[in-house]
Amino acid sequence: MTFLNRIRCLAIAAVATVSVSAGMAQADDLADIKAAGVINVGIFPDFPPFSSVTTDMSTVGYDVDVANDIAKVLGVKVNLVPINGQNRIAFLNDKRVDMLMSVGYSDERAKAIGFVAPYAPYYIAVIGPQATKLSGPADLAGKTIAVNQGTLEDTSLTKAAPESATIRRFPNYSAVIQAFISGQTDLMAAGNNVGAQVLEKQTGLKPEEKFQLMSSPSNIAVRKGEDALSGVIGDALKTMISDGTLNAASEKWLKTPLKLENLKRPE
Repeated sequence: MTFLNRIRCLAIAAVATVSVSAGMAQADDLADIKAAGVINVGIFPDFPPFSSVTTDMSTVGYDVDVANDIAKVLGVKVNLVPINGQNRIAFLNDKRVDMLMSVGYSDERAKAIGFVAPYAPYYIAVIGPQATKLSGPADLAGKTIAVNQGTLEDTSLTKAAPESATIRRFPNYSAVIQAFISGQTDLMAAGNNVGAQVLEKQTGLKPEEKFQLMSSPSNIAVRKGEDALSGVIGDALKTMISDGTLNAASEKWLKTPLKLENLKRPE
């Protein structure tokens, strides 16, 4: 082989390598998920009724049912990955999970992750003992409030609370509830789902919702730019709404019929 032919062969090989590398770079999450036969779903392990661990160590809840229904559409299995408010966006962008459940929408978060669609009603309320009189954020002055660190509850409470309020941040919802019911804090800020557990079980304390900090439905999120995956998930949710599957999950886990107006993001 002449020197010139050798150079030509090397050039062709280089072009082929670049083409293969480009093809690999263009491979999307949807294709990867189908090839692997599994979708890794980031889920809170202690977020009933959306998700919680039973005595036999299985995870159940609204989010689990929805994730399984989406996986059926994709033709894959679900691998549930425990996350928390501090690490979930990093887990998604580092490809440790493919999809996140129960994500509150914000413009800041939308810069880092891709929001698919709302799928569950959600609002955040300040909860306190019946004897404590509160009507709005100004009444939080001088009070101590428990909240789950790094969540939308944290962001909303921090924005609304006056400077004299003391916000105590905890790593999970169980710790938030425990701090409140044990008297470590005067109040707690939590979503309607977490709050429902406290309102139902703590009859001695007689807690009640004082006022709402905000209303925003829960969303499913994927990595930014994953349009194919986002489209399939979005279509699956539309089907689940139209055929009653999502309403059945709402009645089973949230104990209320699904109202479509509660799936609209606030303007």
